[in-house]
Amino acid sequence: MDIYYMFVVILISFLCTTVNALPSKTFDVVKYGAVGDGKTDNTQAFVRAWKDACAYGGRSRVWIPAGGTFLLRSVSFEGSCNGSMAFLVKGTLKAPTDPAAGDFFTDTWIGFRYISDLTVKGGGVLDGQGHAAWPYNDCHSNTQCKPLPATLSKSSHINLFACDNINMSHITLRAPADSPNTDGIHIGSSTKIKISHVGIHTGDDCISMVSGSQNIDIHDVSCGPGHGISIGSLGRSHEHEYVMGISVRNCTFIGSDNGLRIKTWAPSSYSVASDIVFQDIVMKNSRNPIVIDQQYCPSPPCYLQQGGSSSSAVQIKDVTFKNIWGVSSTKVAMKLQCSRALPCRNVKLININLAYDGPGGRATSMCSHVIGSSSGKN
Repeated sequence: MDIYYMFVVILISFLCTTVNALPSKTFDVVKYGAVGDGKTDNTQAFVRAWKDACAYGGRSRVWIPAGGTFLLRSVSFEGSCNGSMAFLVKGTLKAPTDPAAGDFFTDTWIGFRYISDLTVKGGGVLDGQGHAAWPYNDCHSNTQCKPLPATLSKSSHINLFACDNINMSHITLRAPADSPNTDGIHIGSSTKIKISHVGIHTGDDCISMVSGSQNIDIHDVSCGPGHGISIGSLGRSHEHEYVMGISVRNCTFIGSDNGLRIKTWAPSSYSVASDIVFQDIVMKNSRNPIVIDQQYCPSPPCYLQQGGSSSSAVQIKDVTFKNIWGVSSTKVAMKLQCSRALPCRNVKLININLAYDGPGGRATSMCSHVIGSSSGKN
């Protein structure tokens, strides 16, 4: 190629790139009519700001200013967008409390869908007003129960479904210990999720991972009150969506109802949970610090309790519990109750040091249908 011609082509390419590169732009919801008085419905103002930001070709910032409390009804912010998006919450977002409203019973309060390259941050507050919905959270006894929204605290706080490459850090989630089904972070059918520097204090699982959760890295999480960090329950559906590559490390459990837990239904569909590591964990008066439960039954009576013989068909394998210490508030500090049909395989116990803080002597453990090894101080 002629050198001069090549230079002209490169110059034209550079000029085109320069022209198309747009500066970042901020879309303030107040300028779209939002009022931070805690009473005005700001849903449409937020949607208009989002749509304009999404249509912009450069990096867009939807701005919720500090000092205001913005009432927001059920809303979904959707893509695809023309550039990277940031949702910056400096003020307070407040959920509605009227059960008669058309969107009170829904599965989402604030949702983000079909979006790549999204950042949500700002140090603001999302007030889910969960107390208004907890009396209706009766699915454990009512088969006709209505859905309640995830995010925030009417049901699960944060629900990650069919997500890829998500980083979550420096978040605090709070709901009373007696609030029903208020999981902190619920993960399903998602990959490459990182959760760090998070405090979760709820009435259900601090973090729960169900079918299709793969390559999940959890570290520096404080849990309690709550039901611990759980894998499962597995085996009721989505049998081909295995749980694999889970790392939970450098976490602290304070007065939680459970600690580290893997649970599966019995009987169940076939599935697999493998390549799981729980490491460098502190228990502070937690009940049931280490649990594998392959006869999970949250609402008795269950099939096995009625004399059935079917076992769980979920294969649990390649699980490591390492450097776990502290105090258990129950005498059975470790209970590994695996499937008779598919025993747990390659379970490693390394340096488990759990004391029992109560009457009746030292802490004990219970194991059934487990193939594995122990080493170090146990």
